[in-house]
Amino acid sequence: MKRSIAALITALFSLTVCADNEKEIKILINTDLGKITVKLYNETPQHRDNFIKLVNERKYNGVLFHRVIKQFMIQAGDVTSVNAPADKKLGAGDLEYTIPAEIVYPKYFHKAGRLAAARIGDDKNAERASSASQFYIVTGKHFSDYELNKMEKENGKKLTSEEREAYKIEGGAPHLDGAYTVFGEVVKGMNVVRKIELLETDSNDRPRKNIKIKTMKILK
Repeated sequence: MKRSIAALITALFSLTVCADNEKEIKILINTDLGKITVKLYNETPQHRDNFIKLVNERKYNGVLFHRVIKQFMIQAGDVTSVNAPADKKLGAGDLEYTIPAEIVYPKYFHKAGRLAAARIGDDKNAERASSASQFYIVTGKHFSDYELNKMEKENGKKLTSEEREAYKIEGGAPHLDGAYTVFGEVVKGMNVVRKIELLETDSNDRPRKNIKIKTMKILK
């Protein structure tokens, strides 16, 4: 009897540990315009762990949202953007490694609010490996059924019902689907993302008013 109870306790403990391991980590991004909370997907473990590592190392503290395009996305993570002069062209700053692609499509697609890794283009990056530090949050645009039907015909790719509904109601950037690693999503603070999206920018898509990430921290 004692052995059975002990076995049961062990089994329950194992289940609890497994459940804890499956919890999605949340990160608080504190910006000049407010706070954004994102959760990281467990299905993209290398991107998740790398992002957590950089947050713990405070690599994002002080970096700018250096590329902002209305109805598309906001991008940050250029490590050279900290205290960058107003006339400096940003976007090339990164760390000295890449992360192998972890594209989980169609489960994770580019609807508004998704967090994804930036990368250099296919011509120099056939494996679609991700930047170590640069990321973007999708804002996107809304699509009509006509536009989505046309896109399906041109791309020869059928959208799932979830994709179609999301792109019509929430908006997004479907042209990036299957080509970039989506590794998380905004769970709170999308209004802050929208504020950043609407900033006036220069010819290089850099906001004329610097908006930085003050701090990032893991939420317990």
